Amino acid sequence: MEEQTDFNLEAYKKDYVAKAGSPLPEGHKKASRDELIAALKMVSDPEIMVNIWDMGLVYKLEQRNNGDVYIEMTVTSPMCPVAGELPEQAAAAVASVEGVGEVEVKIVWEPAWSLDMLSDEAKEMFELF
Repeated sequence: MEEQTDFNLEAYKKDYVAKAGSPLPEGHKKASRDELIAALKMVSDPEIMVNIWDMGLVYKLEQRNNGDVYIEMTVTSPMCPVAGELPEQAAAAVASVEGVGEVEVKIVWEPAWSLDMLSDEAKEMFELF
């Protein structure tokens, strides 16, 4: 007999987008890519305590000519309890950087995250445990 569950994985994996920030005034100097990455490194997965950049959760970081930033990221699992919080935190962190306009962070599910995506620094941290 097949076990029934109320959990619908496909519905859970639907597109999730978080937004923050406001348009950058025309002529305002844009933030550097390094500043954007530094902001993303301020956001950590609370269960693992490693930032989302070093976890390899950020798949795409695109800064547009007008200072807006588009990010595609994932979470470690569709069952991740902070799947809705991490993109909001990432959007807010990047939007707080001087020279950033509107920020959009989209959760994507392909490719699926794996330990191979960890940065060398994060791999070293995991080896300590």
